[in-house]
Amino acid sequence: MCTPILTNEKTYHMILVIIIELREKIMLSRALGSGWGVLLPGLIVAGLTFADLSLDVWKTMIVSGLLATSAMIWHKQLRHFVLLPSCVALISGMLVIMMSLK
Repeated sequence: MCTPILTNEKTYHMILVIIIELREKIMLSRALGSGWGVLLPGLIVAGLTFADLSLDVWKTMIVSGLLATSAMIWHKQLRHFVLLPSCVALISGMLVIMMSLK
């Protein structure tokens, strides 16, 4: 096997720093996109809490969110929005647990 010899470590280090800096900008935009995928369902579920829905309706929302998530994973264009139904299911599940503890 032939291993590359690093002759100028400063050059390689600088290239690595530039690549990491560029990747962080891309990752930051993805993190903001993920933030909206969590924030929007959270606001929807928070709005639905004022509707005084029964426990069975919340459980149905959890199941439908999980089923929609599993269906969206296999779809080419919808898989980018998979956080929306999964976060609805997650937040609804946390709400059901809080309602059960009362």
